[in-house]
Amino acid sequence: MQKHHFNQIVYYQFETLTAQQGILHGVFTRKGGVSEGVFDSLNVGSTVGDDQDRVIANRQRMAEALSVDEADTRTTWQVHGADVVRALPGDRPGGPPPKADGIITNVKELPLVMRFADCVPIFLYDPSKNAIGLAHAGWRGTVAGAGIAVVTAMMKVYGSQPENIIAGVGPSIGPCCYEVGPEVIHAITETFGNVNDLIHAPNGNGVRSHLDLWAANERALRGVGIQHIEVARMCTSCNTHEFYSHRREQGKTGRFGVLISLGGE
Repeated sequence: MQKHHFNQIVYYQFETLTAQQGILHGVFTRKGGVSEGVFDSLNVGSTVGDDQDRVIANRQRMAEALSVDEADTRTTWQVHGADVVRALPGDRPGGPPPKADGIITNVKELPLVMRFADCVPIFLYDPSKNAIGLAHAGWRGTVAGAGIAVVTAMMKVYGSQPENIIAGVGPSIGPCCYEVGPEVIHAITETFGNVNDLIHAPNGNGVRSHLDLWAANERALRGVGIQHIEVARMCTSCNTHEFYSHRREQGKTGRFGVLISLGGE
């Protein structure tokens, strides 16, 4: 991934997506915002206990960094499932956004936004149909097929073909840090079958196995025909100086934002 700065804000971009024309995107870090304490500083999560005025200011800063209007952004209320919503002009609700872990659009200058603190952000772009999507995939979303659901929605709504879609698997908790128990191992095994490349033996003196969410989501995407996949391989738990990590920070932390948008004319 490529690292960028805008004022005090730090964000990353996938090289494969940056090479495309007419698309804006970014994986934002925790740097460059106005939040304080455990939310220091670019927290865009409104349900974690941070001051709401600061959250709004942070969201505006994030949008400004990519030259989009925060008022145009569309998002979802993430619930660790695999439902997908379609973003359209004029559909921004006054109350909570729709409950879903995937969002798609083919409307220019209608940025899609999600929030993360260990779960996997999945970016999807179909240059042939000029359509984009985002997915939120923790272990539950990975098992439910959140990324696959967004691809399927793009195929159904926009006529996308998987071989034309470019995917980016963003920063999340990595296999180095993600210890899981029997419930998770069972669910992953039921979903993926052979998990030799997904479940690893405990590290060091640990007793719990480790899950590779990056490999699981890459396998899922390739399983539905996605050929062009860039994996960030950046662990949020290892890098709490740049990202929020719900696991490493024991739930007392913020959420970093991701954004993707089709550019204007």
